[in-house]
Amino acid sequence: MELTVLGLSFTLLLILGVPVAFAIGLSSIATIIVAGLPVAVVFQKMVGGMQVFSFLAIPFFVFAGELMLYGGIADRIVRFANSLVGHVRGGLGMSNVVGCTLFGGVAGSPLADVSAIGSVMIPLMKKEGYDADYAVNVTTHAALVGAIMPTSHNMIIFTLATSGIASVSILSLILAGLIPALILTLCNLGAAYYVAVKRGYPTHGRFPGWGEVFRSFGAALPGLLVIVIILAGILSGAFTATESASIAVAWALAITVLVYRTLSWHNFLKACAKACKTTGVVLLLIGISSAFGYFMALYEVPQLTGELMKSVSEKPWVIFLMINLLLFILGTFLDMAATILICTPIFMPIAMQFGMDPTQFGIVMLINCALGLNTPPVGSVQFVGCAIGGISVGQVMRTIAPFYGALGICLMLVTYVPAFSLWLPSLVK
Repeated sequence: MELTVLGLSFTLLLILGVPVAFAIGLSSIATIIVAGLPVAVVFQKMVGGMQVFSFLAIPFFVFAGELMLYGGIADRIVRFANSLVGHVRGGLGMSNVVGCTLFGGVAGSPLADVSAIGSVMIPLMKKEGYDADYAVNVTTHAALVGAIMPTSHNMIIFTLATSGIASVSILSLILAGLIPALILTLCNLGAAYYVAVKRGYPTHGRFPGWGEVFRSFGAALPGLLVIVIILAGILSGAFTATESASIAVAWALAITVLVYRTLSWHNFLKACAKACKTTGVVLLLIGISSAFGYFMALYEVPQLTGELMKSVSEKPWVIFLMINLLLFILGTFLDMAATILICTPIFMPIAMQFGMDPTQFGIVMLINCALGLNTPPVGSVQFVGCAIGGISVGQVMRTIAPFYGALGICLMLVTYVPAFSLWLPSLVK
């Protein structure tokens, strides 16, 4: 009875348009009342869920990304990307993919990525004769790489969502995401080139020479070094993964204020306000999801879901495919952090039961959640891209298939070839 109330009330509240955090909280309270337990249990679980030292990394990583967004780093990254691949067919699309990947590594947020690179590249591509739907699809799919880069705060959320299920270190997850990020970038480049050739987009000028490539790389290097600093610092033991987030903030301030001198006081305040807002939303979700997760464990939701899946098939590849499909569907309705917090306790034990490593599952989860960011009805990355491009979501969805295909190839490789996500972590171990 209690499990039925939990599931139905949560689903109904989502359908009615109630924000995810409040839908989780209200459904938890409804379940508590039906079960006859004290309502204080919900608040105890909420407070306990947020009192984790590692959560300090979340506001710092978010703040670092916002400083990068408002500090003018995107323009230099775009110049470097354009000098590198801008001369091939569909060159601006290729430059867009490379630029989004590099900025995603710096900012760690698909939404910040599409806001920064998209505001530069989408209008430029339209001006040069590229169709608006192509410009938006290239940008929004390339921006998703930020979800599996070292500065992604969603990796921190995933490691904390695994508490009590398996031990997943943030270092292993950061290393596990590097090769899938490269694969996803290559798949996006392939999709961008395929569509450019199919539509007959022209080349734009000649290769500017390695001199220009090195000059533009030198200009973008201070911003890109944040990835190197985080990885080198954690691997050497100079600082922990949590401390690396504060190092990222200090580095972002140093380069935007002292090196580039592009961060105005007004933009600094905007970055602070945006970081506070995002952090508040994420921590609220984490706290309330702790209560929600308590009820899912209490009423054995993971076990029941696993039994249901095994009734369909006991072949690992079928189970993994079903997990991917369910994560994708849920990701289209929920925000990324909410999907991670709700679905990890349900699907991770099932994936582990059928032989998937917890770290590998983390990358699979993050890629699925990223795909949800670019799919209606809640696709925030897609909505931002469409707003910049001045085009409707419906028009973009009609030509999205090659880009979905690229992301699907990456997801299948990471799901069924463990070495892509586990090779680098195994070297460190």
